[in-house]
Amino acid sequence: MSTITVKAYGTESKTADLQEMNIERRETTPKDVEIEILYCGVCHSDLHTARNDWGGTMYPAVPGHEIVGRITKIGNDVTKFKVGDLAAVGCLVDSCGTCESCKKDLEQYCLNGFTGTYNGNDKHLGGHTFGGYSEKVMVDENFVLRVPENLDLAAVAPLLCAGITTWSPLRHWNVGPDSKVAVVGLGGLGHMAIKLAKGLGAEVTLFSRTPGKTEDAKQLGADHVVISTDENHMDSVKGKFDVIIDTVPYVHDVNPYVATLNISGTLVLVGYLGGLEPILNTVPMIMGRRSVAASLIGGIAETQEMLDFCGEHNIVSEIEMIKMQDINDAYERMLKSDVRYRFVIDMKSL
Repeated sequence: MSTITVKAYGTESKTADLQEMNIERRETTPKDVEIEILYCGVCHSDLHTARNDWGGTMYPAVPGHEIVGRITKIGNDVTKFKVGDLAAVGCLVDSCGTCESCKKDLEQYCLNGFTGTYNGNDKHLGGHTFGGYSEKVMVDENFVLRVPENLDLAAVAPLLCAGITTWSPLRHWNVGPDSKVAVVGLGGLGHMAIKLAKGLGAEVTLFSRTPGKTEDAKQLGADHVVISTDENHMDSVKGKFDVIIDTVPYVHDVNPYVATLNISGTLVLVGYLGGLEPILNTVPMIMGRRSVAASLIGGIAETQEMLDFCGEHNIVSEIEMIKMQDINDAYERMLKSDVRYRFVIDMKSL
């Protein structure tokens, strides 16, 4: 298969800074669209992959799976898009298409393994996929999303990961106007969980360890803030919530939050990968049919639903724009939670 050379930003090892490099991308196939990347969000997964925190990173690594751009070329068999259309690409660019998950529009749970936008197995060229820290990308039209034209394009980018990661459990657990939803953690995921839950009509509460985030939470749409380190505060919401979206990305005790679930309520982990510590106490779960669950991103249909909903309700992420050359500093700031609430790269700077 013929290729083209594309300018990108990536890293050659887990200890090396990201820097400018050239990568090879496939020429557009009959079902592909070519997207000039205008903006790319910066996700914690980008940092973890670049530094091989989860193991399995293939180098050179070019992160970026919150891509917004404009279509510059289409294959002969493309029917869903035309040149000039706004387009977006999220965390996956392919799946088997034939398993039970894929048939149900749950490509994120493809039983044969989906192809990640970066660090996935490249079915076309061999090797591995490269992400959105680059000039352009070629993606099968079935994994390309439409972007509502009324939204701020840069602020749309984080919806492709932070947005859909919180939207999918809100939809799966049927959140609506009669729902009481709580959010644990006010970062890139947490602020989107508040906005989307509020957009769905729910009564929304933020759990925070300190009062310092109260004003921000209220501005984002939270109705209440509960200080999770205050025993009286926690006692006041026991048995209240139908759904809790837990966005905390590190080991933490979920037991205090389980106690605040209503009968048949569910706490959904979306931020942390790994074992729970300390041991999960099943007594309040058994006594109230409460659940602790987890959720990944969404499939393509669900992600498009989320983007359309955001277009209708004018919901986007709170962002700080950076140049591509500032990505290494941005990673260090992310580790200190020094961003409100998501970095987005202006790809014109590449």
